[in-house]
Amino acid sequence: MQPMMWKALATLVSIGAAVAARNATSALWRKRTGHEPPINPADPDTDWGEAIAWTLATGALVGVARLVARRGAARVWQQVEGELPPEQ
Repeated sequence: MQPMMWKALATLVSIGAAVAARNATSALWRKRTGHEPPINPADPDTDWGEAIAWTLATGALVGVARLVARRGAARVWQQVEGELPPEQ
């Protein structure tokens, strides 16, 4: 039961962190560039530099946000359960 509960918790916090990071990246992009981020970086009408910058920014921020969220969830799990979460 614990592995399933941990997997559900880790998935939920990861999704939440990814959505929040994506929204933050979009807001930061708009503030820095003055225009909307590329909706589809693969679109041929999107400049290569802009597509690469958007992909790098989004990937980095989402990755870090997911890591922070999962580590926070693991810390809470350890406080509640008295042990580290089960390995996946």
